Amino acid sequence: MDINKMKALPYDELRALYRNFLHGQNISKPTVNTAYTDTFYLWRKGSKDLFWNAVTATDFENEAKNALIKALSENSTGNVKSLVNSYLSHLRRFRLFLDSDGTAEQSTPGQENTANRTYTRKKKMDVDVPDPSIEQVEFYLAKWDGLENYHLQEDALKKLFFELCPKNTDIIDVLLKASTLNDFYSTNIFSIYPVAKHICALDIDSRLKAGDVTLVRDIQYVTIGDAEKNFYSFATKYCSHHNPLDYPIYDSYVDEVLRYFRIRDSFSSFQDSDLKDYIKFKGILIDFRTFYNLGKYNLKEIDQYVWLLGKDYFPKNYGKKRR
Repeated sequence: MDINKMKALPYDELRALYRNFLHGQNISKPTVNTAYTDTFYLWRKGSKDLFWNAVTATDFENEAKNALIKALSENSTGNVKSLVNSYLSHLRRFRLFLDSDGTAEQSTPGQENTANRTYTRKKKMDVDVPDPSIEQVEFYLAKWDGLENYHLQEDALKKLFFELCPKNTDIIDVLLKASTLNDFYSTNIFSIYPVAKHICALDIDSRLKAGDVTLVRDIQYVTIGDAEKNFYSFATKYCSHHNPLDYPIYDSYVDEVLRYFRIRDSFSSFQDSDLKDYIKFKGILIDFRTFYNLGKYNLKEIDQYVWLLGKDYFPKNYGKKRR
């Protein structure tokens, strides 16, 4: 590709050309949209010359990184150390575009669908998830408030858990709450009565109020017939809906996001299996909040943000309900 011709293009024309290239790379639509904007951060916040000097620098990695650190320090409230890696990755992809002929190899029929069903680590790391920041959290919390079905569902659960059936000593109350959670969140518990009976027998009210994180483990293992079942995600939801500030919810979207940022930014050194240990999981989420300077948000808000982020960037091919 002729670099001089590219440099002569106006901002909007260059972005449009690059966007066409991205659409041919078999990457997700959210990634295309993010790259379309974030690749040109130095141009927007600095100048055209700053952008091109960074992109074409002989010592690209160091010069581009230094330019980004300076621009981010002056213009962003986020964690510069974590943000710079994301923006740098966009510039690397743009350099590949400059080295190409401006076109992309096309997938054969059926190939793209197969690729979208393959969730390997490499594929996940090809997704460019926006850096956690105050701006991103505010964006997703506003998005949450605008999702009427989720919002009304949560309002209904608040009324059930806080007003109508706040205690867990009556099997009817517990059965009503467990059944509603199971239905709203599609947790796939096919025999809910043994679960409700198990919860009722644990005498959990004082532990819920105290935020006892060991309670999740006590609730999650239930014997049904001759088999012990592990209802981990359900247990986190049941506790969270009694005490949302002390019990963040575990689910697959949150799992995906935390593992993604562990690999990309090294915000924590946990093992994948640690996410299924609730004490460790809560600690990991707190580490995430601290690393990205999101301390102004409680764990419920972080939970909502991370869940929606995962839903956007690591979508499943099934189901529509939350978690």
